[in-house]
Amino acid sequence: MHDMVKEAVQSRYGAGAKAVEAALCCPVDYDPQYLKAIPAEVIEKDYGCGDPSKYVRAGETVLDLGSGTGKICFIASQVVGPKGKVIGIDMTPDMLDVARRNAPIVADKIGFANVEFRRGNIQDLQTNLELIDKRLATCPVTSATDLELFQRDLADMRCDQPLVASDSVDVIVSNCVLNLVADVDKPALFAEMHRVLKRGGRIAISDIVSDEPSPAHLKDDPKLWSGCLSGALQEFEFLKLLEDVGFHGIQVTERQQEPWQIIEGIEYRSITVMAWKGKSGECWDKNQAVIYQGPFHTVLDDDNHKYRRGQPMAVCGKTFALLMREPYAGLFAPVPPYKEVTEPAPFDCTRDTVRHASETKTGVPVITRLADGPVCAPGSECC
Repeated sequence: MHDMVKEAVQSRYGAGAKAVEAALCCPVDYDPQYLKAIPAEVIEKDYGCGDPSKYVRAGETVLDLGSGTGKICFIASQVVGPKGKVIGIDMTPDMLDVARRNAPIVADKIGFANVEFRRGNIQDLQTNLELIDKRLATCPVTSATDLELFQRDLADMRCDQPLVASDSVDVIVSNCVLNLVADVDKPALFAEMHRVLKRGGRIAISDIVSDEPSPAHLKDDPKLWSGCLSGALQEFEFLKLLEDVGFHGIQVTERQQEPWQIIEGIEYRSITVMAWKGKSGECWDKNQAVIYQGPFHTVLDDDNHKYRRGQPMAVCGKTFALLMREPYAGLFAPVPPYKEVTEPAPFDCTRDTVRHASETKTGVPVITRLADGPVCAPGSECC
């Protein structure tokens, strides 16, 4: 099954790099201002189901998984600008040939070069396939001893010259590619995304999901799998895999209302998902609280902290900082302590506690404030 999936995908997308195939993923409208600098060959032979490039910002390092002929990379390169960087990863040589051939053309049109393309499997972002090809060309494996040496060299390459280094990327984008990875490799794929992101980094993934499980006979159909259909995860499975490897703030930002395809009653549609990395760390009590402002009565976060609308819920310093950033900013009102806690105690994040006002106001002078009058300090005669 694993080999069948890889062979079917490489064969179909290799052909798609040479001649346009309309059936590969669904039509998408991109910002026309960014398409002007991209050659027609790239646009016509690039396939997707969404536009994750619109979640990219100036100056960032962007990683595109399954970059194909490079359309999303070339759009992102214009958004991040000359101070940013874009890395495209693809396993299909024919797709990479188109992308690399057109990269200098795009660079000449926009005035800077900030894109590079690397060959590898997106579920293994440590192994550079082109380095392996070079190693095997000079030192072929013809014996058990050769194999042992190759495996040792491979381990060294993965450690010293990884395809993508750990904690090196600001944002990962991908456009209708994750579903092409064999089911057995999908957990590794999601773990690799988490590994290469910087702390505080995020993903913006457009992909196809299903509303029911795809049965084995559909998964065994190479055309349906390589067509971004039968390899699709159910929507909740996609989000659960992100949660399992440590992402937080997971949200579906776009969801195709009408299915793209219906096969045997199973609906396949495009979604775009965002998620963030960076909630790890120790929990220290700094007398901080947050107030959830609605609209729901109660919400539960990815660490099972419960927030009741209007209540100052006690949180640790890590969670307090997290909730002040995207994607939570604006949902919670911060309640910092009057005086900074310089020697915090360990915080039990399994507890569900309302922070008493006396904790956040520890050290504040006792004053009386009248509705329309002056502030009166103790012992004064202003009242």
